[in-house]
Amino acid sequence: MKPLAIIGGTGIDELEGLEVVSSHRIQTPYGEPSRPIQEGRLGKTTVYFLQRHGSPGAIPPHRINYRANIWALKSLGIDGIVAINSVGGITEDMRPGRLLIPDQVIDYTWGREHTFDEGEGGELMHIDFTEPYDRHLRMALLAAADSAGIAHEAYGVHGVTQGPRLETAAEVQRLARDGCDVVGMTGMPEAALSREAHMPYASVCMVVNPAAGLGDLPLTLAMMREILASEAAVVRKLLSELLRQRETA
Repeated sequence: MKPLAIIGGTGIDELEGLEVVSSHRIQTPYGEPSRPIQEGRLGKTTVYFLQRHGSPGAIPPHRINYRANIWALKSLGIDGIVAINSVGGITEDMRPGRLLIPDQVIDYTWGREHTFDEGEGGELMHIDFTEPYDRHLRMALLAAADSAGIAHEAYGVHGVTQGPRLETAAEVQRLARDGCDVVGMTGMPEAALSREAHMPYASVCMVVNPAAGLGDLPLTLAMMREILASEAAVVRKLLSELLRQRETA
């Protein structure tokens, strides 16, 4: 079985328990990825791990080289990508500490290099993006969450904004009217590029704060970090169970 790749976001700087056996510094046609990709083992399973923000650096969401990241992972022959995203909660169910495995996305980003299609292949790279997340990989994540007894939401819309600033209260109201359940800054164009590269892709969203205007306290990094620490542990448990089930399948 081909290995999975994990893309870590804010709060997932390293993959705890990963026995790193190699580090891949890959040059791509689109420049360098966020950082060298770690190859390691979790239990009996080979896993590749990439921190999209470039830890120990801090690449902001709009400056991440998403094309290089996805191209580099593709070159390693992986079977799919599980992306970890830190998000703000919009709907009542998406309170801090909640885990969402979204089934839909709305892209509000702009100016990012969002496709591999540069018009040089003589053929338009139209992709079917009706279901932006791979159904089989989503189902595997949901089964792992159920098996591990991890509370989660199985359906939701992930709204992706440009960043690096957080949204205004009026913008969050607009997102709510559009049907978004959570809001983050890194889910796109990552998902679309993975579809263009023919790689299964699914997201795990950690709700770390109420979206702007929906909480009683100002949004601060300190508040988010406290939730991140606890949710990161839950996500690691989910990934371990996902890999365990893949081993025994």
